[in-house]
Amino acid sequence: MDKPCGPTSHDAVATVRLLLGERRVGHAGTLDPGASGLLIVLAGRATRLARFVGVLTKRYAGTIRFGAETASDDADGAVTLSDESWRGLDAGAVRGALAAVAARTEQVPPAVSAKKVGGERAYRLARRGEAVDLKPVAVVVRRLEARRVALPEVDVEVECSSGTYVRALARDVGRALGTRAHLGALRRTGIGPWDVADALALEGAAPATLQAALRPLREAVAHLPAVEVGADAATRVRHGGKIEAGAVHEGPVAVTSSGELLAVAEYRDGLYAPLVVLVS
Repeated sequence: MDKPCGPTSHDAVATVRLLLGERRVGHAGTLDPGASGLLIVLAGRATRLARFVGVLTKRYAGTIRFGAETASDDADGAVTLSDESWRGLDAGAVRGALAAVAARTEQVPPAVSAKKVGGERAYRLARRGEAVDLKPVAVVVRRLEARRVALPEVDVEVECSSGTYVRALARDVGRALGTRAHLGALRRTGIGPWDVADALALEGAAPATLQAALRPLREAVAHLPAVEVGADAATRVRHGGKIEAGAVHEGPVAVTSSGELLAVAEYRDGLYAPLVVLVS
C-alpha cells in the first residue's frame, strides 16, 4: 500500500482489517506517521511471513534540512540545537559527508524510537524527559546520494538495510559537516522487489479494490531459495515434520509442492525443519 503522511502504520493495518473483514492483518516494516510511501501489508496466513519480508532492503527518497537538530531527528520533533554554519558549505562538502556517513557500519538510533532501554521503549523515556542512552547498532547503507543540493535542503536517495533509521542518517550528515541537521521529509519508494509505483493508495481504498490488489502468498517469499518437494514430503511438512531435500541452502527456504507454498524451513542437522507452516 501507499501510505500517506499522517496515519500511523497501525492505522493502515486497521483500515485493511476493516475493509477485508480479516482479523489477522499486520505489516512488514513500520513507516513513521510523518513519512509516506510503501507499506507491505500482510493478511491472513501471510502474517506468519512478516519476519522474512521485514528484513528486505528498503529504498527511500528524503530531504535533509540543515540548521537545526531535533529531539526526534525529524521535522516532528522540537528543535534541540541550532547552527547556521551550513551557510559556508558547498555541494562538494555535502556529497563527501553523505559518502562518509554511508560508509559507516553502525549508527545510534534516534532517542524517539522503538528501541528498548532497560526493557522500556526509548520514545516513552524521551517523552517523559528522561535521558535516553542508546547503543550503536549495525546497519548497512548501500546508497546515500544527493539528487539536489539547494542549501539548507538536500534531497537524497537512500538504499539501506532493515533497521536503519534515515532520520539518524540526516542527523549524522549534519554532524559530519560540523553543523546540525534533521530529516525534513521522507517517502519509502521500495522494499525488496516491490516499488511504490505499483502500490494501492490507502486513501479511498474500498473492499473490492483491496481484494483485487491482494498478491499471491508465494510472492512474499519469492526472494528465498525454493525447495520443491513431492507428495509424501508435502504431507510431512503440513504436520510440521522435517524433510530431506537434494539441495542445501543456507538460511530460510520456501518449501513448495506443485507450486503451492507449504512452509518456510531451515536446514538443520541434515534435514529441513519448518520454521513456519502455512497449510494444514
